[in-house]
Amino acid sequence: MTLPEPPESSSRPLSGRRALITGASRGIGADIARAFAAAGADLVLTARDASALEEPAGRLASEHGVRIAVLAADLAAPEVPDRLWGDAATLLGGLDVLVNNAGISHPETVDQLDSAHFDETLRVNLRAPALLAARAGAAMAAAGGGAIITIASAAALRPLAEHYAYSTAKAGLVMATRTLALELGPQGVRANSICPTVVLTDMGQRVWGDQPDKAAPMLARIPQSRFAQPHEVSDVAVWLASDAASMVSGTEIPVDGGYLIS
Repeated sequence: MTLPEPPESSSRPLSGRRALITGASRGIGADIARAFAAAGADLVLTARDASALEEPAGRLASEHGVRIAVLAADLAAPEVPDRLWGDAATLLGGLDVLVNNAGISHPETVDQLDSAHFDETLRVNLRAPALLAARAGAAMAAAGGGAIITIASAAALRPLAEHYAYSTAKAGLVMATRTLALELGPQGVRANSICPTVVLTDMGQRVWGDQPDKAAPMLARIPQSRFAQPHEVSDVAVWLASDAASMVSGTEIPVDGGYLIS
């Protein structure tokens, strides 16, 4: 048996790759777009409001010499997940990587659970990314391979109070990602999940970083005693999309400072 050669070291490990990143207008998605562009990938970025992507897309394309297209995509709409991969692939002449990042959260206790919030969370956080990943995975398999990266959550692996619907959806998405790795691995498709703790995006800073009393109990459960920065998630995503992770598939990578072992 001939073993694959180790990947060459490069400051642009995603050069020549074409990636679709959902939920790319802010937060973790925006930082993953930055990191992928810096790593040399051509991109299709999506958000519900495509106009919010125009300026950052143009800036990243100019700074890093990559192609970047934008698409409006409301993943809560029933028909969007089935067609999004094909629409995005048309813009770049094919795609090699999917980063399933878009998601929502309605924090509420179980006794105050709103059924409409529950349904919306499952539509956006489970149904849409699972269907999109299935369509993407099938297309990648037919084309000879690719990488699917799910931005899940530590809440998918350890229950988090006031996140009943969110934890349920993310846990389901982790299992969907594992199943893709199992079924499509023989065709060269790798699928993995990243499971962060609280990430100090602008929103994370407002909700957690600027509220010490709320943050303290959560920080007490994280051995490193801090929350994650967006680039710490993006760096893992770049690695998973690259040849450096060519033997990594069907797993969950915590970016949590030890939260899941505490």
